[in-house]
Amino acid sequence: MEKGKVLIIDDEVDFGFLLNEFFSEKGYRVFVALTLKEGMEMLKNERPQFIFLDNILPGGYGWSKTDFIQTNYPESKLNLISAMEVPLTSSVSFKILYKPYIKDELDKLFV
Repeated sequence: MEKGKVLIIDDEVDFGFLLNEFFSEKGYRVFVALTLKEGMEMLKNERPQFIFLDNILPGGYGWSKTDFIQTNYPESKLNLISAMEVPLTSSVSFKILYKPYIKDELDKLFV
């Protein structure tokens, strides 16, 4: 039985494959977009429960879409991902996860 939908917007193919495997094993239907435009289209069509959004993507900066996503898709849990250190934020509306992921950190999101 499907637990929900996960959208991964990240241009690193191997990383998307690993996350796809991780979430599929937990019963989620996974969508992977390699560009910002493709990701925003999948978001509109699929309305996922969870979103994992990289920052530097072909077509623009993913994190520039956080306000749009939170306003238009409030039912989706937004998680920002980065391979680089980013400034801390006081926002409690999304979580920043760093690459490479630690499996335990991902497991905590789905407890």
